[in-house]
Amino acid sequence: MDLHGALRQHFGFDDFLPGQERVVDCLMAGRSAAAVFPTGGGKSLCYQLPACLLDGLTLVVSPLIALMKDQIDQLTRRGVAAARLDSTLSNQDWRSLMDDLDQGRLRLLYVAPERFTNERFRTRLADWDIALFAIDEAHCISEWGHNFRPDYLKLAQAAQDCGAGRVLALTATATPQVLTDICDGFSIAPDDAVTTGFYRPNLALRCTPVTSADRDRTLVDRVRAAQGSTIVYVTLQRTAERVAELLRGAGVEAEPYHAGMEAETRSAIQDRFIDGRTPVVVATIAFGMGIDKADIRAVFHYNLAKSLENLSQEIGRAGRDGQPALCETLACRDDLNTLGNFAYGDTPDLGAVERLVEELGEESEMELALSGLGARHDIRPIVLRTILTYLELDGRLAAGTPVYGSCRFKPLATSAEILDRFSGERRDFLHAVFCCAEKKRVWLELDMDAAAETVGSSRDRIVKALDYLAEQELLEVEMSRVLFPYRWLRAPDDPVALARQLHRRLVDHERREIHRLQS
Repeated sequence: MDLHGALRQHFGFDDFLPGQERVVDCLMAGRSAAAVFPTGGGKSLCYQLPACLLDGLTLVVSPLIALMKDQIDQLTRRGVAAARLDSTLSNQDWRSLMDDLDQGRLRLLYVAPERFTNERFRTRLADWDIALFAIDEAHCISEWGHNFRPDYLKLAQAAQDCGAGRVLALTATATPQVLTDICDGFSIAPDDAVTTGFYRPNLALRCTPVTSADRDRTLVDRVRAAQGSTIVYVTLQRTAERVAELLRGAGVEAEPYHAGMEAETRSAIQDRFIDGRTPVVVATIAFGMGIDKADIRAVFHYNLAKSLENLSQEIGRAGRDGQPALCETLACRDDLNTLGNFAYGDTPDLGAVERLVEELGEESEMELALSGLGARHDIRPIVLRTILTYLELDGRLAAGTPVYGSCRFKPLATSAEILDRFSGERRDFLHAVFCCAEKKRVWLELDMDAAAETVGSSRDRIVKALDYLAEQELLEVEMSRVLFPYRWLRAPDDPVALARQLHRRLVDHERREIHRLQS
């Protein structure tokens, strides 16, 4: 069957959108590719169609549960086996998912980039045949992008480690510098990077200067006049709550949406918005990315977007059906202070970086608990990960696979009943592991390193054994206390000079963020 026939069979479309066929052709030929399409330009089909045709699993890395949930629902309705692996899964759901993966029953698996710091996941990943490794929001790999995330820099190595047949990097916002970083990072040939135009004539863009005193009234007037589903974007979680309440007080059905809510609550709000029961959502920027709703008629920015790239991405969620849609920014100068504080607040002082480098230099090999390390030096977690990533990219530090410092398990059968299922060396091994666990009131707690040393086994074998028992519903297992192993390749001769160099890079990043805001 040719690609057009497969497109009709699996998705009901007669023709590809601009750029899609070229990307799919590249992947089907076994080459990696990049796709820079506007929001609503059909990026997801570039991996969904190959997933239906290739032998093996398509692994999709996405930063947002909202995108995963919506796309999985759409694929399931089309008869394509897809699932997501995230922290919301129950133990039973996790066991069922692992069984589907081990038996090759899934076409697509969606995960967050942080999942690759999960020891259990990395251990299992080696058992699956990864035909395609797709990275959404791939601009996050670049320091020159508007949403740099250190975890993305590890994805290229992760794709190699799992033996992926090909890689697809996708984004809606990539400057030439960012696209170069993407292609370099994922070893994509420049000719296999496909960029389409960004202009969408059905979107009406407006910018209305407002003061903080008249912004609420202006927003209420605009939302009342809007015809159809509407998103109001705000910067802060508390603003989302307040503005939703403001609109409800004015007779508009509106709900807030932000990362501070429980996952189940966010999911329910998303469902109500998609099927039209909630006409207006007041949200922070996470809402809307990847949501397959074509008939959004208005996108209002109550607060300024963080950058032109953010603005482009956020307004791109309107009018995907090709019908007219309004995108209006209520531009208030007061917002510049709030947005600037985000950039300034990420940059630690030089003394904090010096103390961090001094502590890191005390050992040639270390296992770091990042939350405690950052708290000791008053450095935010994402900034700490960025500093460690800089040291890796400069060839100074080598990172190992993150590991669990401890785990706890609750037997669902007696230890005798569990051990009676095994014989010989395997029985002796499990018995030794159980003997290393410390009995608490309900759970047994296990120090992974101490257990590995006592039993004379690798940590991987212990993790696999506990996971197997969990899949057999003999144990309930919870891993905890993630540790990040590092070793110095080139220890600093002059820690103060190294700290100053790192601090300058953080200050340069801050300046780039402020420049984007001023733009």
